Amino acid sequence: MELTNCPNCDALFAKTKFRDVCDACYKEEEKKFDTVYQYIRKRENRMAMISQVVEATGVDESLIIKFVKTGKLRTSQFPNLGVLCEQCGTLTREGRLCNSCSTSLRSELNLHEQEEARRREIEIKEKRTTYFTHKS
Repeated sequence: MELTNCPNCDALFAKTKFRDVCDACYKEEEKKFDTVYQYIRKRENRMAMISQVVEATGVDESLIIKFVKTGKLRTSQFPNLGVLCEQCGTLTREGRLCNSCSTSLRSELNLHEQEEARRREIEIKEKRTTYFTHKS
């Protein structure tokens, strides 16, 4: 637990693993969550996109995205509430990257790790090699 200022209202509060805003702002977020959830819970609104939910409820898009990223709103129940991939901008249901970008990043990391291992191997071999010179 650490003492910090609320990013919304600048009030001093004890930040925990579960709350990143003060109690007053948390209660306000909970009210907004209830508003969003009541809207998307209706059968006709279950396929709504984030922009439609923002327009219908008046809740900020960033807060709805926070609900999705923290798992409060499950994209398995509301498939069009995904967030945009931070790399390419396509809709993703979980995480910060879509499957394609995530796979690509893992592949690049694996290549980098292989290259680093090869470079270390070469360095070790060069250190083992001893050169003798003959003085006349």
